[in-house]
Amino acid sequence: MTTSHPQRGVARTRAITQAALALAQEAGYAKLSIEAVAARAGVGKHTIYRRWPSKGLLFLDSLLSQNEPDLDYPDTGDVLADLRRQIYAAVDLLGNPPWGPLYRALIAEAQHDPAVAAGLSERFIRPQADKTVARLKAAQEQGQISRGFDLNLAMAVLSGPLYFSLLITQEPMTHDYVDRVLEALFAGMEPTH
Repeated sequence: MTTSHPQRGVARTRAITQAALALAQEAGYAKLSIEAVAARAGVGKHTIYRRWPSKGLLFLDSLLSQNEPDLDYPDTGDVLADLRRQIYAAVDLLGNPPWGPLYRALIAEAQHDPAVAAGLSERFIRPQADKTVARLKAAQEQGQISRGFDLNLAMAVLSGPLYFSLLITQEPMTHDYVDRVLEALFAGMEPTH
């Protein structure tokens, strides 16, 4: 029995994206090239360029489609515990290899390539922000968070310190650090009676 054309396409895509990730891990994103990916995946570089017009878009797709993290929020009825659990998972993922260095490289590329920036926002950053705001909104409706608190601002306050540590200071992101950020945020979000 022969493999159908769509299955060959899926296999080829997987070979290309796995090759891109492996090469980025081995040599760093800066040294990643379409030619090297094509050679590693056993395809022509034109095959890659037909699907991904730039190295950055190939890397974005490779990172996000093969390593989809489970960063969904639970809803246990305790918003602080739920945020803590989800943010711990994000910190554990982004603070360590292989995701951490690859994600930092992707963010760096997004600063120079508007298509990568748009794709990263659309496929990872915005969905995660929307999940956070939705969880906060549910908590607000349950009376766990002040009704007047700006939930988009809460999202920015939660993510800002984490991105600062990840990208600027490159200090380890610890669970203790997450706890301190949550404590500071919740001091301003507690409902007043």
